Amino acid sequence: MKNLLENNKLILMEAAIIEQLRRSGKVKLHPALVNTPLIYEKTGKAELTKIYQGYLDIALQAEIPFIMCTPTWRANQARVADSDIAPSINTDAASFLQELRDEQQADKEMIKIGGMIGCKNDSYKPEEGLSAAESEQFHSWQIDQLAQAGVDFLIAATLPSVEEAKGIARAMAATAIPYIISFVISRDGHVLDSTDLMTAVKMIDAETDQKPLGFMINCAYPTFLCAAGQPTKLFDRLIGYQANASSLDHCDLDGADQLETEIVTDWGKEMLSLNRSYGIKILGGCCGTGVEHLRYITDNRAAL
Repeated sequence: MKNLLENNKLILMEAAIIEQLRRSGKVKLHPALVNTPLIYEKTGKAELTKIYQGYLDIALQAEIPFIMCTPTWRANQARVADSDIAPSINTDAASFLQELRDEQQADKEMIKIGGMIGCKNDSYKPEEGLSAAESEQFHSWQIDQLAQAGVDFLIAATLPSVEEAKGIARAMAATAIPYIISFVISRDGHVLDSTDLMTAVKMIDAETDQKPLGFMINCAYPTFLCAAGQPTKLFDRLIGYQANASSLDHCDLDGADQLETEIVTDWGKEMLSLNRSYGIKILGGCCGTGVEHLRYITDNRAAL
């Protein structure tokens, strides 16, 4: 992962997975584990494969590196224990993506798999975040499962609280596997708990001897970063952005009945600007995005 970042100016990351499944009408998401159990179902596995493959194809055709993450955002120990799903679900999900990678007619080193976890509670409610000590204890089981499955790196996504992120960083560092911390931000460029990003980065970096490989933002429109107003040194550590397709606030998007999106061209221009002007290398999509968003990035990357 470190070599991939050092040797490439642009790395493509998956766009929306769960939302694509939810809106397809072809599968039923698990009430607690969301999309993870679909790896055990014929139709569910086929739909997951179709979505991942669609994103993979765009990167492979453009001959640029691609990152895909395990569908394990909600597969923490507490949720798995409360379900009737196999406790090996995280390692099985990693195997699912590893098998998909093996099927590609491409250099496997150009396709990296991230073991994904999420926060314990609501991604939009930082007040529900765990303390650092609680977080380290709560998330260690899932983190260890994914690490043992042989993923290329670990990633904690949609984190609204720096305090919970601290505990996750400690648990991930203990595996000795590269890891990424990804925050949700508000439209003023702050983590949802109101911490400014530079402070958040410094706080997490100070928590462990093995610092994160880098930091990302996800589940926020690209303009929310307010990049021009951020300290220059932030971009030494901010390596990726998975952006929502809509510029609406999270409270307006959460539970929306209809798909909310801006024009793909506007989204894509903002994303490419983050790469060209600020050196953010990993670009992908979150809520509301699909193949058309990733294709815009690859089709218009010529000036990089």
